[in-house]
Amino acid sequence: MKREFLISAMIALLVSGTTIGVFLWKNENQTIKIEHVNNTPASKAIYTLDENGETIPLDFTRSAQTVMDAVVHIKSTQTFRNNNRPQAYQGQPMPDLFRDFFGDGGQSPFFRFENKAPNRNRKSNPQVKMGTGSGVIFNDQGYIVTNNHVVADADDLEVTLHDNRTFKATIIGTDPSTDLAVIQIKGDGLPTLPMVNSDKVKVGEWVLAVGNPMGLNSTVTAGIVSAKARSINILKEQFAVESFIQTDAAINPGNSGGALVNMDGGLVGINTAIASPTGSYSGYGFAVPSNIVSKVVEDLLKYGRVQRGVLGIMIRSLDGNLAKEKDLEINSGVYVDSLFESSAAEVAGIKKGDVIINIDNKKIKTSPELQEVVARHRPGDEIKITVNRDGKEMGFKVTLMDKDGGKTIAEKEHKETLSILGAEFETLDKKVARKLDIAGGVKVEKLYAGKLRKYTDMREGFIITKVDGQKIKDLDDLADVLKKKKGGVMLEGVYEDIPGEYYYAFGM
Repeated sequence: MKREFLISAMIALLVSGTTIGVFLWKNENQTIKIEHVNNTPASKAIYTLDENGETIPLDFTRSAQTVMDAVVHIKSTQTFRNNNRPQAYQGQPMPDLFRDFFGDGGQSPFFRFENKAPNRNRKSNPQVKMGTGSGVIFNDQGYIVTNNHVVADADDLEVTLHDNRTFKATIIGTDPSTDLAVIQIKGDGLPTLPMVNSDKVKVGEWVLAVGNPMGLNSTVTAGIVSAKARSINILKEQFAVESFIQTDAAINPGNSGGALVNMDGGLVGINTAIASPTGSYSGYGFAVPSNIVSKVVEDLLKYGRVQRGVLGIMIRSLDGNLAKEKDLEINSGVYVDSLFESSAAEVAGIKKGDVIINIDNKKIKTSPELQEVVARHRPGDEIKITVNRDGKEMGFKVTLMDKDGGKTIAEKEHKETLSILGAEFETLDKKVARKLDIAGGVKVEKLYAGKLRKYTDMREGFIITKVDGQKIKDLDDLADVLKKKKGGVMLEGVYEDIPGEYYYAFGM
């Protein structure tokens, strides 16, 4: 028995060895083939509907490729100097800063200098703060729309395109009330992104957010429009307009100023804010609708500042609780809490307690919706408003005014000449001039990236009274003098709330 078992085992071992040997002998001369499949056999599983209601595959790649080239990375640099007070000099040798522009002749022929500011340590090392954001090229002349908070207080702006080309940028104009700004670069063959009608964007529609979050350039995220006409009280300006498109596409720090686009690659909004307890994405992002963006951009390019018509009313969104409190028969619309004296709404006949339900045939349900519609108009524009008063509907034609009660548009004044300084200017109000006992001047309303911020310690609110010793009474005077200037320029003036005369020098 043992002998038969031993013979069987030896036969099995011999057969196994022979099989393995044959297999190895065959594979010594055989190449192992690895097959690559270029196209996966699986079909797309997600579908959507086009404008005609036809079912089409949901594909983000085409939209992403269309958009990325026109979305840029913006690096903002801000320099902090140790001395935060304006500089003033009289009766002293010319400071080094001024000597660089006016030569080593000691006293300027136009000025006397007196040290009225105790700290003049201009040679201390400045502190530099850098921030990043995104922007969208909307014009082939290099105009870029972004958020105001991306470029505010910047001394220097650097723009990097998707193809890695880098440009220096200048600020064309800003609108803090919508947190938008326009900057410009000089380049050829720049890609652009068209704006679409954001009124047609629907809740539930697919959108893509494109930008540069957390230093990750050219990032694309997808989501849907989760709400419209959303206000989150993030803008602290007196005439702030918040009517955001809300999306669950991932938006993080660095996305600010980037694009929110539809599936056709059309710009529906500029990404601006997130709602988050941590400062990072938590599911809710907010974009300024493209219809507001388009109006702001057009105004900044055409007039140099935003021309915004206002109704002159205090409002609240009407809900069930407010309707019950005021004993109203409706629970949707915008309740008029009060009106400013001689405002556009009051002149037209609108009264406290009215509920605005329609503007220019557009149904109004909330305050943000009203703000968005009115913000698209300029002073002097006429709009049709329907209100519910004591249960009855009434119509009014309202001619919008500006914040000061005027109905005319402030024309663009010397924007090209003065933009190099990086500031917004206004002819000084006559009442303020009399108060300060000066003949007139030009007030620096706002500073942004430009020569004044880069080379001087000037503050907003400075009133220019002289340029190189020549008296300045209004914007025309300032522009005329600067047109002829080459080399160094000396600005002389005062502050309304700080005693003394101050001087700032820079080179044209």
